[in-house]
Amino acid sequence: MGALSHIRICDFTGQLAGAGATRTLAAFGAQVIKIEDPVTEGRWDILRGMEPFIDDRRGGEFGGGFQNHNVEKLGITLNLRTERGRELLTEIVRISDVVAENFAAGVLAHLGFPYERLREIRDDVIYVSNCGFGHRGPYSSFKTWGPIVQACCGLTYTSGLPDLPPAGWGYSYMDHHGGNFMALAILTALVHRARTGEGQWVDMSCTDAGATMLGPVVLDYTVNGTVTRRPGYPYSSRSDSPAMAPHNIYPARGDDHWFAISCRHDDDWRALVEIFAGADDGQWARDERYTTLAGRLTHQDELDAQLATWCRARDKFAMQEQMLAAGVPAVAVQLPEERIDHDPGTAAWDLWPWVEHRAMGRVRVDGLPVHLSETDWRIERAAPLLGQDNDEVYGDILGLTTAEIGDLRAEGVI
Repeated sequence: MGALSHIRICDFTGQLAGAGATRTLAAFGAQVIKIEDPVTEGRWDILRGMEPFIDDRRGGEFGGGFQNHNVEKLGITLNLRTERGRELLTEIVRISDVVAENFAAGVLAHLGFPYERLREIRDDVIYVSNCGFGHRGPYSSFKTWGPIVQACCGLTYTSGLPDLPPAGWGYSYMDHHGGNFMALAILTALVHRARTGEGQWVDMSCTDAGATMLGPVVLDYTVNGTVTRRPGYPYSSRSDSPAMAPHNIYPARGDDHWFAISCRHDDDWRALVEIFAGADDGQWARDERYTTLAGRLTHQDELDAQLATWCRARDKFAMQEQMLAAGVPAVAVQLPEERIDHDPGTAAWDLWPWVEHRAMGRVRVDGLPVHLSETDWRIERAAPLLGQDNDEVYGDILGLTTAEIGDLRAEGVI
């Protein structure tokens, strides 16, 4: 029995901003009924048929992102264009603790199920909507995608190299952050209901979730009038608050291999000097200009160039072992294969468990970076195929007969 095995969630979520939240709750035992549209073959969640793929097979059952974000869920199809489909959704809502979605604002209401209707069905229901700008304010009707959210909330502006345009991120960072906030919001609403018997509407904005990560940047501007991108401002791999040097990513031996060093203080630097100067090509480290933090910061460009030359001739994992033994925070920049398949921490934390997918076969998925001693998470069930659990949900949970379920299929309701 999981910590949340008493909770049932009616789940319309997709991508990671929504599906990631219900995925976390499912891993802790919640029964999550993921509802998809049979007419569009489940494409409410566009990840269902999107890359990455494990081989040359394509189609709605082979999307790697969908598979990763929907483990431990029951999957059903339901056509809400039909009256019978809306009746069945009413029954699912009636037996569910939570209704979760991350459509654009107003979509579920357009389908006939605004919060007021959900409360009529079950007065203590918890309804969670998670969209780019929430349901209030002048931007509520805007459509978003991860990079758009990051740009609007201010995060994109803070990332980049000097004298170049803002870089942003190459993937939807805010889907992860928004999903985490959504899971937290659901749990908070459940605690409130357990105390008071009262359900509620949780309105979420992924853009504002991103803005909460700008605390130091906003503080520096509002108090000091200091803009983030300015002449002389270090690029994101360096650290000026607190000031550290060296603090960067350096090339290592091999094609596209890298190494990270964070030298926190002069003690770290002295330990590094012993490592560098122990080799014929490391005598530069004894330069008195680098003895103090002030000197290293003044000559940081030159110091980084020296370190890049030194690291480029060495294996990143050998450097990692040497520097960690000396107590210096330093680590190899790992490739996915190295981190997932060869790092002993992966097995120790069960960070990427295996599941057996009905179409793909045996595949790895994300675990959770937390373990509970008494009610730990569990991920053993792969994401469902389209409508995979129709018989179980409509039969075992809603009580329909085999003949009635057959009629629903024939009529295009499921």
